[in-house]
Amino acid sequence: MASPHHVLILGGHGKIAQLLTPLLLKRAWTVTSVIRKQEQVPTVEKLGAGLPGRLSVLVRSIEDVDSQEKAASILDEVNPDYVAWSAGAGGKYGAEGTYRIDRDAAINFINAAAAKPSISRFLLISYNGSRRKGAPWWTASEWEDYHKNINFGVLATYYQAKIAADEVLYEVSKQSPTLVGIDLRPGTLTEAPKGNVTLGKNKNVRGNVSRETVAYVTDAILAAEGVKSGWIDLLQGDDDIDEAVAAVVRDSVDAAEGEDIYAKYA
Repeated sequence: MASPHHVLILGGHGKIAQLLTPLLLKRAWTVTSVIRKQEQVPTVEKLGAGLPGRLSVLVRSIEDVDSQEKAASILDEVNPDYVAWSAGAGGKYGAEGTYRIDRDAAINFINAAAAKPSISRFLLISYNGSRRKGAPWWTASEWEDYHKNINFGVLATYYQAKIAADEVLYEVSKQSPTLVGIDLRPGTLTEAPKGNVTLGKNKNVRGNVSRETVAYVTDAILAAEGVKSGWIDLLQGDDDIDEAVAAVVRDSVDAAEGEDIYAKYA
């Protein structure tokens, strides 16, 4: 059992965050869940019922965090040692809202966390196709089809927002003496129950994984000793979650390989 931590969850009313919160509380950790609306408070508060950890709910609009200083004020108020980003516009606020939340607010929190030495981990949930070049272990044809139809097709705005935040987390954490930046990158999300996984450098860019599985993997990574900064791709597969996380940590797997940003720090 890892020593107790205080995790700030950004986007605490989201589906993955609601699945993650009880898992962290079962570890007797402290969780502060940031949500957008007062009417969401009872739903999130119920997640802590009967569990040994302590849950606090903070109503703040992440969309309004348009500066590093505003992000820092929330971090100072909560004083966590871990941050988990599970927020997102979810296509509800148009292109402008997507950039404000998924790019700008995320980057502001990343930079603010790096400037606060007491914060030692920042886990950002992105998606496994958020990259500028195909991974060397994918076929060129699969990546070209995905990049054209997904990154520059149905997810065009989301892609531009997420890749910006992903790269800032990578750069900041590689340069920081105190912050480990973990970019967890699941495939297409489903409502299926928790299952086994393929984790790290996956054979394909296309694939599914359930939100519940993402939550369990996030929990396991946050609890893992010795995890290093990098990108970790996630799809449903054949491997046990705890064993897969242990292998990624042991081997210092970084799925950013193939990107210019990886070469810069390799």
